[in-house]
Amino acid sequence: MHHAAASITGMGEQTAERATGTNPKTQGGAGCLLAGLGATAAPLVWAPRAAVSIDGGFEGHARDLSVLFIDLPLIVLGGALVPLFAWALATRWTHRPWPAALVALATLALALWGLTEWWTPHRQPNPAYGPGI
Repeated sequence: MHHAAASITGMGEQTAERATGTNPKTQGGAGCLLAGLGATAAPLVWAPRAAVSIDGGFEGHARDLSVLFIDLPLIVLGGALVPLFAWALATRWTHRPWPAALVALATLALALWGLTEWWTPHRQPNPAYGPGI
């Protein structure tokens, strides 16, 4: 009885492999690769905009290190999870690895574009343009 259940389980894996053209380990590796790509690309896109908050601008008056402790981990986490979820959903819907990879990359590109359009660090007004002495 146990042998029959094991053969049915193995047959299901072989059927899934035959239907998609890849085995589940390859699909999992591709999902992890896409998540790593997103976790790397998101901070690279985010960093130039956050540089003002990190170095502080003129005489460090606008330094805000919370972008390193709050925003950076959220950017990395979002960069990893967005393509991973897109990959998982597209793989489930299409049952093909290449369209799922294209959907995940397009979703990552749209998420990075949305990040650059939406996220702008808080900038203090320039002290040289104040009310004067």
